[in-house]
Amino acid sequence: MTTYKLSPSRLNLYQDCKTCFWSELNHGEKRPSGPFPSLPSGMDKILKQRFDTYRERGQLPEELSSLKDVSLYKDEKILKEWRNQRRGLQWTNPQGHSLTGSLDEALQTAAGEIVVLDYKTRGFPLKATPDYYTLQMECYTWLLQKNGFKTADHAFLLFYYPDQFNEQGEVKFHNQLIKVKVETNHAENIFSDALALLEAEKPRLNKDCNYCLYKTPRRKPKK
Repeated sequence: MTTYKLSPSRLNLYQDCKTCFWSELNHGEKRPSGPFPSLPSGMDKILKQRFDTYRERGQLPEELSSLKDVSLYKDEKILKEWRNQRRGLQWTNPQGHSLTGSLDEALQTAAGEIVVLDYKTRGFPLKATPDYYTLQMECYTWLLQKNGFKTADHAFLLFYYPDQFNEQGEVKFHNQLIKVKVETNHAENIFSDALALLEAEKPRLNKDCNYCLYKTPRRKPKK
């Protein structure tokens, strides 16, 4: 029996194009991609270090000063496991299929609920929250619940975007904190639907997907 290891990014691929999703998981046919930009990766590392420094002080960073009755999640050992890119936070269903994801940060309310916080780097302020970010937060929250943790009904996205250079040539970043309502039953349904698709026959060609059209051999014109 084939077992599948899914992630929020793969579930977003499922929602974007079921044919590409099926082909990647069953045949290893991944969509072509360019080199991963180093700026977001470097920012991610620096931000984790910054938040860990505030955690040691028992304080919230200035970016979160508007939040009340919350603190940074205190158990550094568990948070380190959740942040691990290879293991992360995971859950496996009775059939052996799993969902896994690595968190950036977690908050804790006065009532003991965990709130997911994710960093994002962009070139400009966000006008609306894309659905794929919401699904990502729902997956993380659902994973926490499946691992026995009490969670809030919302998560936070913290966006950093460049504003200007100063006289020393340093880039000044602004930040934007967005509260996202999470519905874990939505993540659970997407996970179940994606597994059902994987165990079925390959979906028809998605004519609305440029990747599918690119991979499809073109017919030679008749002479």
